[in-house]
Amino acid sequence: MLPFINGLKAFLTLISSALITRGQNCPPSCLCPDHHTVDCTSRGLTRVPNSIPLDVRRLMLPNNWIPRIPPDFLLLYSDLVYLDLRNNCLSRLEPGTLSTSSRLVFLDLGSNNLTEIDSGTFGESRSLIKLRLGDNPYLSVVGREAFTGLTSLRELELERNGLTHLDASLLECLPSLRMLRLEGNPWLCSCPFAQMFAWLMENQHKLPKGMKGIECSLPLGGRRVPLSLLSEDSFRECRGTLTLTDYLVVIFSGISVSVAAIVASFFLASTVHCFQRLSKGRKEDEEEGTD
Repeated sequence: MLPFINGLKAFLTLISSALITRGQNCPPSCLCPDHHTVDCTSRGLTRVPNSIPLDVRRLMLPNNWIPRIPPDFLLLYSDLVYLDLRNNCLSRLEPGTLSTSSRLVFLDLGSNNLTEIDSGTFGESRSLIKLRLGDNPYLSVVGREAFTGLTSLRELELERNGLTHLDASLLECLPSLRMLRLEGNPWLCSCPFAQMFAWLMENQHKLPKGMKGIECSLPLGGRRVPLSLLSEDSFRECRGTLTLTDYLVVIFSGISVSVAAIVASFFLASTVHCFQRLSKGRKEDEEEGTD
């Protein structure tokens, strides 16, 4: 019995040692100030290091040359709560890369080369509180359901990107949003922007500088004006824009009018024909009476 106990103790010691050292392995050229933090800032990295401890909670990778995030990255590092990938060479986020980040609280993807944020990109990031996507000058498309599920998100940064319009429903699905940055985008004050403008008017308190910090280009001439100088009346011409429902109503109304006109014409023709026959019959009767 004693050998078995001694063997069990040795096995447990080995396991404990492995678990302890797992958090102490630090990637080459990076710093690890504690067991759960890895700092690889400005190390000239061209990819995410492979030797990151699995129990890392804070991972800092800014100011490098990293072009992509491995699809299974957050699946491996499930304890990660803080991820800084600012100022790298990310051009796109592969589907599913961030959909398993259930514990992530802070995510910085600013100052990269992102062009599009697809719907469902942050699928399971329900713990995310702060999301930085600013300073991506080529970012011009954000999917209509890109932020769906971010029920805890309080701060969203989309400043200095290439956005000309944004669907207001993207922001309406963020119940915890407290701060939003949108300045520095080439917004176009056309009819597609009207709904977004109405949302901004109601939520000015969420903008750090209010409406004064945001400008848009007028459709005619391209002159840029602060949103603070505009009002909902500035988009009054957009109220006459027909939606799909409007078009269907117009088409249905046209068909109904056409059918009614055909029926009325048929009824009128039948009435005239009957009147003519009746008149002809009376005339014949009068002629017979004269004879």
